[in-house]
Amino acid sequence: MFIIDDLLFGGVRYVLDKIATVADQEINNPDRQRERLLEAQVKLENGELDEDEFAAIEADVFERIREIKASQGEGTIVDDEHRVTGVEITVDDE
Repeated sequence: MFIIDDLLFGGVRYVLDKIATVADQEINNPDRQRERLLEAQVKLENGELDEDEFAAIEADVFERIREIKASQGEGTIVDDEHRVTGVEITVDDE
């Protein structure tokens, strides 16, 4: 009886681990984040989102991409000790 329980729970654990791995890869994929931004752009153009909602999604997407790239160690190497992983630019409309 215990062997069957171990096999059942082991199989369930394996499936859940695989689902968690795929979900983590999807969340940490910069291409998926860019797709989110494109979807939001289409919704903005169709009137499904207003400018404020789009701006919030856009900020979240760019923040996630920065986090993903920083965690993957991507960026421009300046020298042996320094790396530039992103640049934040603020535009003043005035």
